[in-house]
Amino acid sequence: MVKTVWLAALAALSMVGTAKAEEPMETRLAEEGAQPARAALEQVEWLIGQWKGAGIGGAPALESWLPAAGRTMVGIFVQQGEDGEVRFTEHLHLIEEEGSLVLRLKHFNADLTGWEEKDDMVTFRLAEIEPCAAYFHGLTLRCADPEKPGEGLVAAVRMQSGGELVFHYEPIEPDRAG
Repeated sequence: MVKTVWLAALAALSMVGTAKAEEPMETRLAEEGAQPARAALEQVEWLIGQWKGAGIGGAPALESWLPAAGRTMVGIFVQQGEDGEVRFTEHLHLIEEEGSLVLRLKHFNADLTGWEEKDDMVTFRLAEIEPCAAYFHGLTLRCADPEKPGEGLVAAVRMQSGGELVFHYEPIEPDRAG
């Protein structure tokens, strides 16, 4: 039931999109048959950390990225409801592969039941890379301000309708009360 509700919400948002017609799209698409951009995980170390912001429908969202372990950086996205409860999560792997980067993810309901079939996942190939920005085919991860890495993160995904979901995050400061 929860998956059905969130899929309906995603479908509704994808029809509307969050980008206005006059605003440029955050996401980019690679030309068909284009070779993935050359890149290494060191170029996206600015992602490492914990981030919070408004997610789907303005409800709270969290995203965290760990330092690379070998050729993989692992991340997690958490979409909460207005009540603060977890609605769904995405398990993310940013992998150095064949001289480029690929981002693979799987969606899970709050009870850990998966959206994709057991061996399936969503895959985004790197289209372009810039300092403080990684543009995958249909998904963008970038610094809010390239001059101030670590002070903000923007994540955007292009929906099948052509609209976008855009998330603006700020860093979660570690608890210093300790």
